[in-house]
Amino acid sequence: MNIAYNDATDLLYIRLDDKTQELINKRVSEDVVLDIGIDDKIVGIEIIDASKHISLDKIFPLSYEFNKIAS
Repeated sequence: MNIAYNDATDLLYIRLDDKTQELINKRVSEDVVLDIGIDDKIVGIEIIDASKHISLDKIFPLSYEFNKIAS
């Protein structure tokens, strides 16, 4: 499992399966998109405006990286 948070876009992505595979994106609400993989299994969860929906301080202090956006 891999958890990534982008503070510039307030997007949280939880990847449950690291296998390379074709994915289908399924929007289940205005702010949640599921990545569906082989055998209709949920492979990833994308949460838009994450700080509005989740207490990020409860998820992190897991180790995480901020990706710098080139200007």
